[in-house]
Amino acid sequence: MTNYSTGHDAEKRAAQFLSDQGFKVLELNWRNRWCEIDIVAKKDKVIYFTEVKFRQNGANGSSLDYITPKKLKQMAFAAEFWVSTNKYDGDYCLAALGIDNERFTLIDLIE
Repeated sequence: MTNYSTGHDAEKRAAQFLSDQGFKVLELNWRNRWCEIDIVAKKDKVIYFTEVKFRQNGANGSSLDYITPKKLKQMAFAAEFWVSTNKYDGDYCLAALGIDNERFTLIDLIE
């Protein structure tokens, strides 16, 4: 399995997790030439721009350890771009979902 397909499978599993938690997944892998968002989901009138991080093992830290300040800046830029493009004027936030190991065990949803 390639890194791309593994990552895509993790994103699909994360989207299913969010759906099971009462979120409505609006977009999966939204992208343009400047930025991308793994999952755009909505719950209780709030849009969640969700980054999915997957690691097969914890040898180099957990998956959420890879949400760096640089990644947060990229996420914020992508969220603002989506908000502007879709003329959305409601509440929104950044979120991250960590998935560890090949069985796609969800470790946390951080808002």
